[in-house]
Amino acid sequence: MTNSDTIPVRRDEAFDESRLEAYLKGQLDGSDNSLAVRQFGGGKANLTYLLDYGEREYVLRRPPLGPVAPTAHDMAREHKVLSVLHENFPYAPQALHFCDDQEIIGAPFFIMDRKVGVVIRTTLPENFEQITNGPELISAQLINVLAEFHQVDYSALGLDDLGKPEGFLQRQVDGWKKRWDKAKHEDLPAVENIYNWLSENIPETKFYSIIHNDYKLDNVMYNSNDPDKLIGVFDWDMCTLGDPLCDLGSLLSYWCTTSDPVFFQKAASMPIDNRFYSREQLVQQYAEMTGFDVSNIRFYHVLGLYRLIGIAAQIYIRFLRGQTHDKRFAIFGDMINLVSDYGVELIADA
Repeated sequence: MTNSDTIPVRRDEAFDESRLEAYLKGQLDGSDNSLAVRQFGGGKANLTYLLDYGEREYVLRRPPLGPVAPTAHDMAREHKVLSVLHENFPYAPQALHFCDDQEIIGAPFFIMDRKVGVVIRTTLPENFEQITNGPELISAQLINVLAEFHQVDYSALGLDDLGKPEGFLQRQVDGWKKRWDKAKHEDLPAVENIYNWLSENIPETKFYSIIHNDYKLDNVMYNSNDPDKLIGVFDWDMCTLGDPLCDLGSLLSYWCTTSDPVFFQKAASMPIDNRFYSREQLVQQYAEMTGFDVSNIRFYHVLGLYRLIGIAAQIYIRFLRGQTHDKRFAIFGDMINLVSDYGVELIADA
């Protein structure tokens, strides 16, 4: 196994490792051995750590530091889902232990199986780059696994109480409106236009499923040597029951191609390469895999953009108020304007 995807634990995100080691002793295979802890450096929200017992490795997840909204970063929810989902969806890591005693590391946490592979962020791994159809294989696997996930029988796994699917789309539209109103740094007519259009065009949900709520390229893992083998899907803390096309729309809003505006390409969380699928190809393949009606996909794409606007506003207002000094967030004001203009363009083409 390799530690190349981990870093030494950041000082401000450290915890008492000896206390954790004592707590876990005898509770996991191999946990009678001594424990070494490293940190996964990627990601911007929940904190993840590698627990290395020599012969066995595990992953620990906990919420981010500081105040956390009651419904966000829910470790108990994520543990509940991952303790059973792997049975019917092998890409989900198996959750093995949950602890809500904050005395152990300072927050609730859970422990899951360790998957070893590659997470693709802004650049392609060199060996994938050299495969002519590598990005095409990556795209196909990403959308095929999403289609497979949306057909998992959640009732058979005992997850009927994971959420309230009826009225899900209305709650999404209204919820992001409230977040925008609370976080906006200025009134933007384009954002209001998007909200009004979404409110007036909510489609009827024809099929409910488990939805991931943040499905995108840098939340999955591939076999390190084969772009045609996706091996893991991560970050399940926001999963719920709802309209599966919300996951597809969210993926479209994160997806970026060489034909997108330059600003989107600079801010993208994926490599920019014309060998990746177009958004139209993603939608078409998803429809073929699921048989779902995707004729209203523009609504879900615009909803995904509206969600991005809300997330950016929440981060940017913290930057403006001096609650964070991370200079990367200085461009979020421009991002809000550009994403909202793009959303208005999509509406105009509808």
